[in-house]
Amino acid sequence: MRKAVRGGRALTGLAWAGVWLLITVIVVFLVIRVTSDIGDLSSGRVPPEGDFDRRYVLNPWIAYLHIIPGTLYLLGAPFQFSTRIRRRRIRWHRRLGRVLIPAGWITAVFAIVVGLVMPFGLFAEASATVVFGSYFLLSLTLAYRAVKSGDITTHRRWMIRAFAVGVGVGMIRIVIGVGEAFGIGMAESFGAAFWIAFVILALLDEVWLRLRPDPPL
Repeated sequence: MRKAVRGGRALTGLAWAGVWLLITVIVVFLVIRVTSDIGDLSSGRVPPEGDFDRRYVLNPWIAYLHIIPGTLYLLGAPFQFSTRIRRRRIRWHRRLGRVLIPAGWITAVFAIVVGLVMPFGLFAEASATVVFGSYFLLSLTLAYRAVKSGDITTHRRWMIRAFAVGVGVGMIRIVIGVGEAFGIGMAESFGAAFWIAFVILALLDEVWLRLRPDPPL
């Protein structure tokens, strides 16, 4: 019994280590993104055709209506999975949830818009954002319906699915980095990285939920 408990704690610790690694990657690239965009927009500089930054400068409203609520969601969601907070600060948990779920909805909608209007990775990126953006949106909606009906376990499982897709953004960067290490340019790997990253996170998430039918996360 004790071995099972220790094994469960070790598995949870490993999962959280991976989550925080992906969140750290996202935050680092967010800082780079904002710094670059502020410089370009304040100077009036438009990057040349084919430059990764060009689409952000030409479509800042679309980009940041995705980025800002998405950042809020990713930084706030980990606290929602804390058993201690749910037990001791349930009102705080519920109030934060009322902010994070709408933020997630907005993020998902504009992720799809970004993928369709300004894809750097062409069809591969556009199709991945539509599929997984829709999945993220559906997961949040089903989680919301479940909690409204009092089904906390189902609510938590769908929130975990949504969160796994959210941190997949960090996995995209890692996949691109691995590709570059093998001599594959960002332009060539960008679209494929979306599919690889999101599929990996979705599969790991389902494995996790099968191992932990009533997940503590």
